[in-house]
Amino acid sequence: MSRTRTALALGMAAAGALSLASVTATATPLPLAGSTTVTPAGHSFKATLSGKATLKAGSVTVTCSVSASTGTVPAAPGNQNPAGAVSSPISPPTYSSCSSSIPGVTPTVTTSGAWTVSMQNGSPITATMTVPVGGLVVHTTGLATCTVTAAPTAPGAVGGTWVNGAPPSLTFTNASVPVQVTGTFGCPTSATSSTFNAVYKVTDTTDPTQQITVGP
Repeated sequence: MSRTRTALALGMAAAGALSLASVTATATPLPLAGSTTVTPAGHSFKATLSGKATLKAGSVTVTCSVSASTGTVPAAPGNQNPAGAVSSPISPPTYSSCSSSIPGVTPTVTTSGAWTVSMQNGSPITATMTVPVGGLVVHTTGLATCTVTAAPTAPGAVGGTWVNGAPPSLTFTNASVPVQVTGTFGCPTSATSSTFNAVYKVTDTTDPTQQITVGP
């Protein structure tokens, strides 16, 4: 067979394989998110830190022992989504009684803006806390003056898990958060992300005898 015919045959075979791959990819749809229902509909809740929360940027870790946020489950039918997550607005979480891993450095954490938390039923049940642009700022004073701004240019999605219970818990384990760090010598100015760890217990403040529950 001539070189021209061989090249033509190889080209046709490649085109056929590409067409088959395209058909196969088109015929395999992406899986859809399952249905989610959060109950009781319309009830208010409070998330309270259990243990300590840590935010680590570079070699610096800020640890806080007090944190809380409040929110409301959407009223029916907004508390149900047949093909995805259910989102609730929450108050900017407060953080206090904080310390730094650097001796002689005192951190202060401030939060602001429109925060949300969304729940997606599954195994496990996943939770996503959305930090608005610049919605969390850590400022340190003392031997190093640093400013760590979370979600500096776009809202940040912080992934976690939800476990139903009495009370239910919301856990963030080494969740990545984009940050921008500025400051003096000793500040982790090269860090572009931070890891967040915390466990929150969630109580129904509308009716303390009930539990906030995530299901299908």
